[in-house]
Amino acid sequence: MPAGLIGIIVLFIVLGIVFSLGKGAFLISGYNTLSKEEKAKYDTEALCKFMGKSMFMLAFSVFLWGLSTLLNQHFVFVIGFILFIGTVIFLIIYTNTNNRFRK
Repeated sequence: MPAGLIGIIVLFIVLGIVFSLGKGAFLISGYNTLSKEEKAKYDTEALCKFMGKSMFMLAFSVFLWGLSTLLNQHFVFVIGFILFIGTVIFLIIYTNTNNRFRK
């Protein structure tokens, strides 16, 4: 497995752990630019935990990319790529609809 992919997987896993602990909200784009008054309207812990789960999904997707190289099976890469894009699209839609993380 290429070293760059291993680095990305490790980064996503570390971010997943940090977010799962309810920490690291300052790393979430959009949230970190809100004023203190606006941030008080959000359930930061729930948002972080959701982002943690998303990071684990993205890490698994990238793992499939590397696995496809090791197995020399292109369809494994395609599955990982579809999972990656699907996760990102779901993440964007889920977090930006119905005020899910508002208090």
